[in-house]
Amino acid sequence: MPEFDWRSPESYKSLQGAEITDIAWECLRRNADYRREYEAMIASSPDGEVTADFRRRWGICFRS
Repeated sequence: MPEFDWRSPESYKSLQGAEITDIAWECLRRNADYRREYEAMIASSPDGEVTADFRRRWGICFRS
């Protein structure tokens, strides 16, 4: 994987036509606390499902 340079406009070309939800997801998925809690929740979930409490805590919903 190439190194990401946050200062380079080239690194953000894929986001030029992005919707606000795409940008919000990009920020959330980089959040270390979110990633840690997500991994812990999935590991402890018998069915691997995302809980309503987790979605509410992080202000997210999943398309069905």
